[in-house]
Amino acid sequence: MKLRTLDELTSLKGKRVLLRADFNVPVTRGKVSADEDWRIRKVVPTIERLRKAGARVVVATHLGRPEGKKVASFKTDPLAKRLSELLHAPVVKIADCVGEAAEDATRALGNGHVAMLENLRFKKGEEANDPAFSEALSRLGDVFVNEAFGTCHRAAASIVGVTRHLPSYAGPLLVSEVEALSRVMDAPESPYVVVMGGSKVSDKIGIISQMLSAADRVLLGGALIAPFFKAQSHCIGLTPCTDEDLEAARELMKHPYYKKLILPHDVVIADSKDPRTAQVVDLQEEPFDLCRDHESILDIGPKTITAYAGYIRTAKTIVWNGPLGLFEVPKFSHGTLAIGRLIAARSKGKTFGVAGGGETAVALTRTGLADCIDHLSTGGGAMLEFLEGAMLPGLQPLRIDE
Repeated sequence: MKLRTLDELTSLKGKRVLLRADFNVPVTRGKVSADEDWRIRKVVPTIERLRKAGARVVVATHLGRPEGKKVASFKTDPLAKRLSELLHAPVVKIADCVGEAAEDATRALGNGHVAMLENLRFKKGEEANDPAFSEALSRLGDVFVNEAFGTCHRAAASIVGVTRHLPSYAGPLLVSEVEALSRVMDAPESPYVVVMGGSKVSDKIGIISQMLSAADRVLLGGALIAPFFKAQSHCIGLTPCTDEDLEAARELMKHPYYKKLILPHDVVIADSKDPRTAQVVDLQEEPFDLCRDHESILDIGPKTITAYAGYIRTAKTIVWNGPLGLFEVPKFSHGTLAIGRLIAARSKGKTFGVAGGGETAVALTRTGLADCIDHLSTGGGAMLEFLEGAMLPGLQPLRIDE
């Protein structure tokens, strides 16, 4: 897929560049911590490039789900402060994301200066892709640059609507996302191994089905495994599993390549309120009861880590999306961190490794090996939809017909 890029612009000096970023990161007590600012860091090189070219950079982003209302905890002030720290330069915080005052503030910017708009999702028109909101937003820039791959699967005003009003281009980060994921989708070197965790099989049935057809092995962890065990009449306790998840698992079990899907050999269960109750259940020793009613599956076990490591060590292409357990709790982080370390160690040479999703990125950061992965995608859902073969709404307006 070929996109219009910044390389096509001969001069940006004095121009207002409306830069759509995805700075939807955790904010704790009004601050963005250094180990959770990775989405902001990814866009810093683009901002520096624009500043060096003399552009006036107007950063637009969303934060959380305020549903069209002004919510104090979702204001972008902490994002502007963290961006300023990373740039070692002031970032002007604009009090709104559209309107006359916002327009005046963007025009007042000096060449090479940076501003950040208020949360786009404070306006209902953003997620509704409202034409009037799109037009109002476009008045804040002379050129539009999209660096928000993580939101490109949403037909939002700041992703799609604004491109009808401004010359629009893909930023370097967006281009790198498309190139890396296209390599995986179009020409993955075999053995091709997919590691998937997280939850909601019903949301991921399409991509799992696609991966069963495309990959050599699909290794599952996290709450994704629960519906498959429930479908086999095992008690999964309080592990999340909706009726839709169960139906999706049963449908996947009929997939012609279902044997490529690998479930854990053992799991760690516990009362999630008391990590001290943790114990390993060996699923290869029949009969077994996974959980009692008050327990949950919270990690993959040691035999599974060893088995999954065997697949990963022989892989030439690896895609990882989603944690394999409740990794935020140290007692249940071993599976996710062990597999993350191995995927990172195999990348850059031996294997082409791609990982994506917010929790996946945080887990990789905790291993200290995030820089070793060939490509760490800023999108979770967007990455999966792209690999499923969908044309993302945010990419469509930037495409060049070949």
